[in-house]
This record gives sequence, C-alpha cells and structure tokens, in this order.
Amino acid sequence: MTTSTAESSAPSPAMPESGSEKPAAPESRTASEGPAAPEGPAVPEGPAAPVDPSGTGAAAALRRRLHPDPTVRRLAGITLVNTVGNGLSLSVAVLFFTRVLGLSAAQLGLGLTAAGLCGVIASVPAGRAADRWGARRVLVVLVSVQAVATAGYVLVHSYPAFVALACLVSAVDRGSAAVRNALYAEVLPADRRVAGRAHLRVVTNIGICLGTALGAIALQLDTRPVYLTAILADAVSFAAVAVLFHRLSVPPRPSTAVRSSTSVRSSAAGGPTAKTGVADPSDPAGKGVKQGRRRNPALRDGPFLAVTVLNAVLCLQFAVLEVGVPLWIVQETEAPRITVAGTLVVNTLLVITLQMRATRGTEERAGAARACGRAGLVLAASCLVISVAPGLPSVLAAAVVLGGVMLQSLGEVTAQAGGWSLSYDLAGERDHGAYQGVFNAGTAAALMAGPALVSTAVIGYGTAGWVVLGALLAAAGLGMRPVVRWAGRRDASLGAA
Repeated sequence: MTTSTAESSAPSPAMPESGSEKPAAPESRTASEGPAAPEGPAVPEGPAAPVDPSGTGAAAALRRRLHPDPTVRRLAGITLVNTVGNGLSLSVAVLFFTRVLGLSAAQLGLGLTAAGLCGVIASVPAGRAADRWGARRVLVVLVSVQAVATAGYVLVHSYPAFVALACLVSAVDRGSAAVRNALYAEVLPADRRVAGRAHLRVVTNIGICLGTALGAIALQLDTRPVYLTAILADAVSFAAVAVLFHRLSVPPRPSTAVRSSTSVRSSAAGGPTAKTGVADPSDPAGKGVKQGRRRNPALRDGPFLAVTVLNAVLCLQFAVLEVGVPLWIVQETEAPRITVAGTLVVNTLLVITLQMRATRGTEERAGAARACGRAGLVLAASCLVISVAPGLPSVLAAAVVLGGVMLQSLGEVTAQAGGWSLSYDLAGERDHGAYQGVFNAGTAAALMAGPALVSTAVIGYGTAGWVVLGALLAAAGLGMRPVVRWAGRRDASLGAA
C-alpha cells in the first residue's frame, strides 16, 4: 500500500511508426482440414472483402492502440499491474486504517506525515544505490520489500507497529519511484524518454481507475475480510511487478573503470569532462574522482537543484486538486457535493487524453522551460477561476469549479512533460540514479507538505490565498527559463575551459 499517489529487454534500435506493423498472415490449412478445393476459373478481382471485426481486423486495431516501441509496451504492462494494485489500496486505505486497525484520525495523520518524511529522505540514497548496483537490481529489491511490507499491514495490532511499517512502505515506495525513473533512462533512448513517460502516465491513470473501481466494490461490501483481501491483493501486485522487472532486459552497464574513462576524462585545465567535452558541472575540479568515488553529483549541481525546487513548487498543484478543491467546494461554495467526484473524473480524462500531446516541443531544454512557463501561467489562471466560485448559484458555481479544474489539468500535463525533460536533460547521460533521486525527493516533499499548506494557507485565507498560490505557481513556471539559461552558460564556460 502506497502512502501517496504516484506513477512505473533492451530498447529497440528504431521505433516504427504507429500502425506500421504488417497485418497478421492468414492461417494455413492444417492436415485435418483435408486437401484444398480445386481452383476454378479465374475471376476478375472485385472489391476487397470486409475484414471480420472479430478476427485479424480487431487484432490490428488493438495493435495500433499499443505503443509502437516494445520496451515501452513492456513497461506499460508492468505499470498497469502496479497501478491497479495502487488504486485498489488507495480507495480502501483510510477505512482499513481506521475501522480495521482502529486508528483515530489524529493517529493516522501523524503516522502518514512521518511516513511521508521517510519517503523524502529515502529518494536520494535509493538513487545512488541504482548508480552503484544497477537500477533494475535495486528496483527489484525495493519492490519486493514493498510487497512484504504491504502484506505486513494485516498483522499490525499496535500504533508503533503501524508507524514503523508505514515509514518502511513509504521509504521503499518513494525510493522505487526514483530508481524507476533512472531505469527509464537506461532502457529508453534519450529522444524517447519524455514521450515514453507520458505514455506510462496515461497507463497509470487507467490503472488507478481500474483499481479504484475494484476498491469501490470492497467499500460497498465493507467487511474486515474484504479489506484484508484488498490489502493482500495489493501486496501480490507488488510481487508480480518485482518478477516482471526482474525479467526486463536492460542494456549492459559499463564497468566503473570504463565509465570513468568515458564520461570523465582529464582536460588540459585539469578538470574532468563529460562525453560531450564539457566538464562535469557537479565536480569541475575532479575532487571526487581523486578521492575515489564521487560524492552525489546532483547535490553539487546548482541549476539542477534550482529546477528541482521550482518543479516541487509546481507539484503543489496535486494538493490543490486532491485537497484544496474538495474543501473549497464543500466549505465555501453552493456547488453540489457530487462536484468533488466530477473534478476527479474531469482531471483523469483530460490527463489520459492530453498527456502524450503535451510532450511535443519539450525535446530540447529551452522548449521544456517554455512549457513549464506556460504551465505556471495556466495553473495560476485555474486558481483565479476557482477562487470566484463562492457566492454563485449552485449550478454556476459547479461549472466555474469544473472550468478551473480543466485549466489545472492542462497545466498539469504541460508541467509534467517539461519537468521530466529537464530532469533528464540537465543530468546528461551520467548518474541517472543520483539525479532522479534528488529530483524525486523534491516531488515527494511537495506531495508531503502540499495538503497542509493548501488546507491552511490557501483555504484558510479564501480568495487571497488562491491569488497568492497562483502567483507562486506562475513564478515557479516562469523561473525555469532563467535557470536553463544559467545551465547553458555554465556548460559553455566549462566546455571552453
């Protein structure tokens, strides 16, 4: 059981165009069917016979809907298994903790806050472990631990045991998210990573929806055995994911010696240079190389840290949708309470529809920075729209809130695409685990602090709170462009050294 909402063979040498696969050949006759009938006189060719929709036509249509890259298809299958289990557990988690384990609301909130902090802390060392021992190996271990720990919830009978187990689950959950992003960098070519992650995020939303539907059945039955079964089913999904990741083909990793000689070589000025000829910006003097193993390069990379912080601010949007909008609807507007469910449906459908399109133009860091800027402005506009809902008639208030959520969803998919691109681009082809660990720690911090910040500083101050939040989101998005220019000047100066 995860404590926060989330996203999870060598790559093919060339990605075929969508729909370019040849249709399956017709089945040959078997011996049991007897000899073929003698051919009659030649008949002029007429219009092609319609394809049976239940046969190869349906199979071809299904193939066209799948991603053309086989590696992304495998990752999509793994992600679907993982997120169906996550959706199931997330839908029953609160009632399981309070009704089955007997926790109070205050105990649950304190325990999950501590667990969220553990998740933030775990991201960085998990990423470093991926660089040292390989992303797939570390990911299999983390997901396996998550399977065992999730199953352990059914054996909890005390509050200290719950807190300890929740902290462990959150730590391996956030750690596995960082390592999974590093794995994507290993198995997907650089020019396809962002589009690949967009496809996986679409699959994530589909899986969460399917899991939530299963969870709704469990909530309707509302018995202890059903809740325990749901938790164990989530644990089984993690075990299956661990097996699938273990079977995933990953390009061989070069040895440490080879990486050192390839990605870091001494320049005339005495500093290591990357494969592109630019000195390693996180260690321009080569101190880490001289000492043996370098310290975490992401923590010494100023532009990357700035992007991580700005992206974390943009990730406050998730707390707006999950906490701020529901509280605003119920406490401050005349909109029907069912509008809360409507906002989640609208967001999910728009993310599924628009996430792939939102990656267009983010292939280069300048385009990704512009996308983040647009996202910040759109998110700011959504805050302003939502803020005017109080005092309006119920139907109009609901329409205004849903319109604001539509803007929020558009900003969300754009911000995610730009953030992914920058997280990979600024890191280059080095230390993917370290960089994704730090980047994921920023996201985890926003997911942990966001609900409290939105519920107190935004909802507590009404319209003024929404205006301030919108200004903060706009500033974070627009701040990406000067940071990217900073990174460009840094790279140029190191390349000239």
